[in-house]
Amino acid sequence: LTPPLHHTAPTKSSHPETMADFAAAPEGDTAKGAKIFKTKCAQCHVTEMAHKQGPGLKGLFGRVSGTTEGFAYSAANKNKGVNWGEETLYDYLLNPKKYIPGTKMVFAGLKKPQDRADLIAYLKESTANA
Repeated sequence: LTPPLHHTAPTKSSHPETMADFAAAPEGDTAKGAKIFKTKCAQCHVTEMAHKQGPGLKGLFGRVSGTTEGFAYSAANKNKGVNWGEETLYDYLLNPKKYIPGTKMVFAGLKKPQDRADLIAYLKESTANA
């Protein structure tokens, strides 16, 4: 006898904070990412060290969340201790308030994997400490 087939709930990942899988992300397009930054991010952020409503993003990759000097971060952002990189940004940009509950960032997120990959490609290039 063959046991009946049952639909089972998907198992939780060993990384419960992972909401998206950067390894499965499409290749990012820097030019498209620049457009996304201009329309979705530039109201609050710059790719330099100057601060606007949000912190300056120069040197973003490899930085720990909540540590940019001169910016008043939420306790949630400081306490999260995220080391920003492609993988963490890919998760964060999907839904910032879910990734860091209590963040002051009011951005709803980028639901499309291609948009997140494009923005990350742009940020990686534009925020590098050259």
